[in-house]
Amino acid sequence: MTNSTPGPDFVGRHIGPSQSEIDAMLEVIGYPSVDALVDKATPATIRISEALDVEAAPSEAAVLAELREKASRNKVLTSMIGLGYYGTHTPGVIKRNILENPAWYTAYTPYQPEISQGRLEALLNFQTVVSDLTGLQTSSASLLDEGTAVAEAMALMHRATRAKDDAVLLIDAQVLPQSIAVTQTRADAVGFEVVVADLRGATTADALRELAGDRPVFGVVVQYPAANGEIVDWAALGTAAHDAGALVTAAADLLALTLLKSPGEWGADIAVGTTQRFGVPMGFGGPHAGYMCVRDGLERNLPGRLVGVSIDADGAQAFRLALQTREQHIRREKATSNICTAQVLLAVMASMYAVYHGPDGLRRIAREVHGKAVGLAAALRAGGVELVADSFFDTLTAVVSGRADAVVSAALDRGVNVWRVDADHVSLSVDETTTEAELAAVAAAFGVNAPVPSDGTPTWAASLVRESHFLGHPVFSTHHSETEMLRYLRGLADRDYALDRGMIPLGSCTMKLNATTEMESITWPEFANLHPFAPADQTVGIRELIGELEQWLCAITGYDSVSLQPNAGAQGEFAGLLAIHAYHQAHGNGHRNVCLIPASAHGTNAASAAMAGMKVVVVKTAPTGEIDMDDLKLKLKQHGENLAAIMVTYPSTHGVYEDTITELCDLVHEAGGQVYVDGANLNALVGLAQPGVFGGDVSHLNLHKTFCIPHGGGGPGVGPVAVRSHLAPYLPNHPLSAHAGPATGVGPISAAPFGSASILPISWAYVRLMGGAGLTQATQAAVVNANYVAARLNEHYPVLYTGEGGLVAHECILDLRGLTKESGITVDDVAKRLIDYGFHAPTMSFPVAGTLMVEPTESESQAELDRFCEAMIAIRAEIQAVIDGAVSADDSVLRGAPHTALSLAGDWPYAYPRKEAAYPAGVDPLRKYWAPVRRIDGAYGDRNLICSCPAPEAYED
Repeated sequence: MTNSTPGPDFVGRHIGPSQSEIDAMLEVIGYPSVDALVDKATPATIRISEALDVEAAPSEAAVLAELREKASRNKVLTSMIGLGYYGTHTPGVIKRNILENPAWYTAYTPYQPEISQGRLEALLNFQTVVSDLTGLQTSSASLLDEGTAVAEAMALMHRATRAKDDAVLLIDAQVLPQSIAVTQTRADAVGFEVVVADLRGATTADALRELAGDRPVFGVVVQYPAANGEIVDWAALGTAAHDAGALVTAAADLLALTLLKSPGEWGADIAVGTTQRFGVPMGFGGPHAGYMCVRDGLERNLPGRLVGVSIDADGAQAFRLALQTREQHIRREKATSNICTAQVLLAVMASMYAVYHGPDGLRRIAREVHGKAVGLAAALRAGGVELVADSFFDTLTAVVSGRADAVVSAALDRGVNVWRVDADHVSLSVDETTTEAELAAVAAAFGVNAPVPSDGTPTWAASLVRESHFLGHPVFSTHHSETEMLRYLRGLADRDYALDRGMIPLGSCTMKLNATTEMESITWPEFANLHPFAPADQTVGIRELIGELEQWLCAITGYDSVSLQPNAGAQGEFAGLLAIHAYHQAHGNGHRNVCLIPASAHGTNAASAAMAGMKVVVVKTAPTGEIDMDDLKLKLKQHGENLAAIMVTYPSTHGVYEDTITELCDLVHEAGGQVYVDGANLNALVGLAQPGVFGGDVSHLNLHKTFCIPHGGGGPGVGPVAVRSHLAPYLPNHPLSAHAGPATGVGPISAAPFGSASILPISWAYVRLMGGAGLTQATQAAVVNANYVAARLNEHYPVLYTGEGGLVAHECILDLRGLTKESGITVDDVAKRLIDYGFHAPTMSFPVAGTLMVEPTESESQAELDRFCEAMIAIRAEIQAVIDGAVSADDSVLRGAPHTALSLAGDWPYAYPRKEAAYPAGVDPLRKYWAPVRRIDGAYGDRNLICSCPAPEAYED
């Protein structure tokens, strides 16, 4: 492998080590060449014999030109389709300084809160916006989209009410159609019954029970305002549901809630929805930050992440992820959700939209939107067009009696997309971007005069007009000038550690370079401003790009078909398991419901299996770290008749190429099961081996790991599912898009037909820039880097698991358990001390408690690897001082870490000097990163749960 190999310059820019550095690292590892190292590390039984056939573009400029050409084949018309997706103005200061800023988009999930204070504060703002507007107590830090948020609410209501097996979920018929469909997919998998009905007249418990077929009701879901635009007073329904022992979920529009009575005020227990129209482009469907907010008493049932307020070691206020043991996927097979991620980057954008505009600005935008809708409604009525609802916010549904196609066509001729509900009804939604000229155009399509917008005073019943205040915290009234906003965003970014500062050596997370050229096209209007349900002839370019990316992913993995709909890795797991279940069912084997999962697997594997209606059976880990093949054979013998699948990560979660993988696949197939290969570690396989060839039937692929979509501080992610041909008929599809999947598919698992489509150009550009040879070279470099780190650190921290020749794959596990036993110093102490050295910590205590898992990726140069290794070696010496009795663990520099600049300025109660605390050996003073807070007290934050912006006096205290 060499960076001077003929080909695009980009390959050499993406791969961190130069050829001379590769040679030097190989010498330390003890191998004469990259090929010799890779041949020894990877089993011959899985290696592909031919080079990866993906052509590379000649240059970055050429790739941008290709993307421009594809973008030109999209038609960006005025969208009045609505259905949960709206035009919005992204303030330039937010677009440039968050969405296009690597300080925000290259950060990792804030599991190390001391170096994540900026984005944690932004997420606390997000939670405050959602909580204030919905009138409920506790909001999560975002979910994947509105459709999946409704499905998550269903699971929460079922669990919280301890529902009986025959209990029913009632969904109002005017909930968004994609939300109903996604919820139905989830319900079918676990055997919940969903009844869709008109709930407007259901004002008693008996009426609800009648709609449920005389069965108990565990939950009710309504849209507020409804999909047809109608604003319904749901208070009586809420009372009836509670009388029936059910919970109530309102899927609510946050912009409408600035003028409309909040769900919490009329009795909803849960509110869900999307924050897309708070400054996040439609992007052909995503990514957007969904939300969920719950009343007091339900917060410990929330799926996903929750940011809370705590204190640090000096008593200063600090932010952290609260109630982390509450995260559903940690409950494994007992989980009701597999969510382990969020949409952090988009949640940050939405929160800053609210910060920038403040409560008065949001109300002004909402009044302008409503005023346009009122004016248009008046013009339609004056022209003899009947509307289905008199009470609305921004959406009108017109009765056109057989003329729907003609009206839609007439609007299209005038450059406007409206929504054909059926032959007799047309729906249209206005938003903050809608102009008077566009209102006139759509009015003309109906044959009526141009409208005159009203002043936006709410036209619905006075009892539903909002009177309660929101966003009273000073953060929402302070940053309204661009100067103040710019400085606020810069200040928050300065508190964080992201890839723009240094290596993030997280095992299993593959924090690699997200190149600027890859990112460039996502804000182009031709990609960013497409509605996901726009007519197919307007989305030719983006769907061609999606098709090409699917083909490349098939070529890379050896599978036959790919769906890009899953908008997170766990969603891809769920989709893959649904495909397996549907395959068995179609072949008369519906009884096959056992899923074998190794003990070392990530919690989402078991959680996804449970969500797919499967029974989880754990396979033991052998002492050497591999799957215990004897235990596997025993479990196959015990459960073979009912075996649905095995979920196995390859290379293993322990960072080793197991040479038993082909035997494992054969044994499972012989027993009638399917093999699910978790794609979390695909960065060790690309160009070397293909899971679809060595025995896998299905895999999910983390585009936010292997294929360069940025982690964004904990999201967005994309988790496509790839399958062999026999499972292709069971991939996800979508009721509103014939192009999204097979007619025989399992239904939608995300709200949009192609999931987070607007960020797929990132992975398209990465593959196109690298080509097959470059992708293979990247994998080889990742293996070299990981083995170099293992070789340098093994004498200081034993590498827990290795494969052939003592080698690892793309990551290694450093075992600190013996050192902890001798010294009392824990992996947490090492993680916090690494902050003082200027590093994000490796993955802590996964998959083995008391260890650190390191994955350097191909992007890091030898100089950065050496900087990390030298920091770890220096920390090892600090641990030795404790072991030797020179200092106690409690008085050591490790236990005191991290050290802030402020802590150096005051009284100094420590035996070690200030310089040793702040500038340990090897730290360059010119690039010193200062943690903004000391070590955070997590238990305090959980005991004193605060999950929205604290009152101003809290800051003074």
